[in-house]
Amino acid sequence: MTAKVLVIGAVWPESKSSAAGQNMAALLTHFNAHNYTVHFATAAAESAHTDPDISRICTLHTIALNDKSFDDFIAGLKPDIVVFDRFMTEEQFSARVRKAFPQAMHILNTEDLHSLRHARHEAVKQGMRASDAQLNNAFAQREIAAILRSDLSLIISAAEYELLTNYYQVSAQQLHLFPLQQPIAITQETLPFNQRQHFITVGNFRHAPNWDAVLQLKQLWPSIRSVLPEAELHIYGAYPPKKATQLHNAKQGFIIKGWVDDIQTEMGAARVCLAPLRFGAGIKGKLLTAMQHATPSVTTAIGAEGIANENDWPGAVVDAADPSSFAQNAVQLYQSEGLWQQASNKARQQAKSYQQSQTTAVGQLFDKIATTMPQITAYRQGLFMQSLLWHHSLRSSQFMSQWIEAKNR
Repeated sequence: MTAKVLVIGAVWPESKSSAAGQNMAALLTHFNAHNYTVHFATAAAESAHTDPDISRICTLHTIALNDKSFDDFIAGLKPDIVVFDRFMTEEQFSARVRKAFPQAMHILNTEDLHSLRHARHEAVKQGMRASDAQLNNAFAQREIAAILRSDLSLIISAAEYELLTNYYQVSAQQLHLFPLQQPIAITQETLPFNQRQHFITVGNFRHAPNWDAVLQLKQLWPSIRSVLPEAELHIYGAYPPKKATQLHNAKQGFIIKGWVDDIQTEMGAARVCLAPLRFGAGIKGKLLTAMQHATPSVTTAIGAEGIANENDWPGAVVDAADPSSFAQNAVQLYQSEGLWQQASNKARQQAKSYQQSQTTAVGQLFDKIATTMPQITAYRQGLFMQSLLWHHSLRSSQFMSQWIEAKNR
């Protein structure tokens, strides 16, 4: 009998809007390729950018938050596996899943550590470096609790895997390193240096690190433009708000392009990709796309995290607090064909290495699922922290306290 998987998404899959959208679409495809019957459900509003062909590989459902209709839905579906997309979805639906169908295996698809991104953002807003982020915070407590409640969590970055095991002391048994799933097949025929022009950056404008990077580029661009008066910076991304489109200035070569249907073509035609990320988490899809097309990039330690170290980077990794160095490296890569070619060759090497890690991780994941799913009860007996967090007395104490507080008002 074919195993059944339900994926509960935070949003509808949008592989052309964000790296997270590509990751979700790939995950659904992997389950389908491994002969699972795949169902996808979400409480999110419909989107014009939802992948049009996603219904070919899975059955789509619209569900409601905090509503008994979901209890009836899950009881009728009887999934063998439930994948929660991001920890907030696990918080909203896992208890209902556990109550209606306790034997279902719970998998948390983190996308990235949201609490890490949040902590780094708070540090930057306070004038500190992202590396000074306070990791022990309420946001992290929620996310780590969701990871501990789950049978398995997909972690897309080796840096985040290390943080979870070393700092947060999460058992490696509950974690699987699953690099951001992106179509990273290496493009064999790429344009040479002299047939490329302009700078490029891309990122969903609703994602705070991407918007901050655009603001950084607005400050950096005059320094670059003063040396390269014919160059332009093309900024692509889904959902550009008015505050972004107002930055568009054709005379200065600062071009807000917004939504792009085919970022592959645009990335392959650009000479250098720029990503001055001051905070964030996970793996940056824009930089993987650049590598796929042998396009050198200039970024920060946050941007390079989980992909490659500074010495192996196809371009330059610059201190986020040193805008002049960022601009200087961008100009050098753009002007020097020799330097550009060296970086372009490294991009090919890194893309090949990343592609191999993706393939290995997918195989290991489905081997792990096949081993764990049939013996989920025995598997959970070895997870004390999981059983502790699922113990009803913890939540009953919380609700009793809230009831007494409300009664005493």
